[in-house]
Amino acid sequence: MAEDKPVTLAAITGAHGVTGEVRLKLFGEGLEALSTHRQFNDGALTLKKLRDDGKGGAIARFAEVPDRTAAEKLRGTALAVPRSALPALGEGEYYHADLLGLAAVTETGEPLGSVIAVENYGASDVLEIERPDGKRFMVPMHTEAVPEWNDERLVVSAAFAEG
Repeated sequence: MAEDKPVTLAAITGAHGVTGEVRLKLFGEGLEALSTHRQFNDGALTLKKLRDDGKGGAIARFAEVPDRTAAEKLRGTALAVPRSALPALGEGEYYHADLLGLAAVTETGEPLGSVIAVENYGASDVLEIERPDGKRFMVPMHTEAVPEWNDERLVVSAAFAEG
């Protein structure tokens, strides 16, 4: 497994009401995944209450946030947990955080660059790879394009390694 780096599950977008609740933008698996954790940001925030906002986000209450002023100060704060706190993965599954920063190589081992972003436009994940010269290209995260990957590198099929 990759080092125990923090993985962002949500971000605080602002205050909700006057009692210290905050609005959240959810990442990854959304509300269900977030609700399995109680401590965020190395224990700085303790989740007391969480509910769906009906708009694809969530409303949360943290023990350390007593009022709207404190909630507003948290705007833009990412909510992260250690990588080790996430559930184990099945064969062929991955966390975006595990792919970011991986070296991308061709099937013959030629360096292509590194993974700088993982996007999802609806169908499947798409990796953005930056070459050493700063140019970028995108590769769909499926077996035809990425036949294998591990903690050190990601192999990109020649047909998808743009010139």
